[in-house]
Amino acid sequence: MVEFTEREDRVSLELSEEIIQSMEPGAVFRDYNCRISSIDFHKTSTCMVTASDDDSIRLYDVASATCLKTINSKKYGVDLVCFTSHPTTVIYSSRNGWDDSLRLLSLHDNKYLRYFKGHHDRVVSLSLCSGGECFISGSLDRTVLLWDQRVEKCQGLLRVQGRPAAAYDDQGLVFAIAFGGYIRMFDARMYEKGPFEIFSVGGDLSEANVVKFSNDGRLMLLTTMDGFIHVLDSFRGTLLSTFSVKPVAAESTLDATFSPEGMFVVSGSGDGSTHAWGVRSGKQVHSWMGIGSEPPVIKWAPGSPMFVTGSSELAFVIPDLSKLPAYAIRK
Repeated sequence: MVEFTEREDRVSLELSEEIIQSMEPGAVFRDYNCRISSIDFHKTSTCMVTASDDDSIRLYDVASATCLKTINSKKYGVDLVCFTSHPTTVIYSSRNGWDDSLRLLSLHDNKYLRYFKGHHDRVVSLSLCSGGECFISGSLDRTVLLWDQRVEKCQGLLRVQGRPAAAYDDQGLVFAIAFGGYIRMFDARMYEKGPFEIFSVGGDLSEANVVKFSNDGRLMLLTTMDGFIHVLDSFRGTLLSTFSVKPVAAESTLDATFSPEGMFVVSGSGDGSTHAWGVRSGKQVHSWMGIGSEPPVIKWAPGSPMFVTGSSELAFVIPDLSKLPAYAIRK
């Protein structure tokens, strides 16, 4: 079932603390019977995809908040999923067995286009190079592999000392690998030479969960198992802010996302709640109660005043314009 609460039509809004504080679920999908493990938006279409522990991949049209298609992967299971440059093609990691742990899938006709072999344990990080054919994956087998979507075998291998979090910047020129309290920065064209910068995250040695760049590439965030969200200047490595939430269990992942212009960070928490902070102020702006005690998956929609959370249900969180005096006056 999809439940809609009464909201104004979405408009172009410059995000502010007041808008963040007004945001509430505008559409909620409660037809999931288990944990949602991954969410991704296609950058140039209105498509969104989710993966969940019921071994399904679901394709949504964000503009109409409707589920277009459900594809089951009972044999392999589904864990992480992300779009390629095509809105009907995804790469996903499996939960059941590791010989073919990454797959390129056409959602249009439910056909596998390629299998990517190389990891020997669960993939915990997956990031595609924007506008290119390359992607990167990090695994509990303590390797980070670099791939070309057109080739089954990995194009590069980097060994790490811990659970890795990996991500490309938006231009695909640089990628980051985080583990052991540090973020290592690599030139994507010369990664074999090793990191060109190593940034410290202030003595937090707990396991890295996710690392992400802001859309303009100037900022990056790192979440860790102990419940910290670190925000850094991606050029200088300066630690700008550290936010704190409830720690997460070993089998869980603390997710977080930048707003489109990088002014706010929204993250989950080990108690299932969601929190928003101002990057410049370093202060918490708002929080939302969670469903259950698992940290939700969170993704901000590209160029939109909306983010989506996934737990045992999927929620589209949008501004409630009736709470905004300036908009009410214009009405």
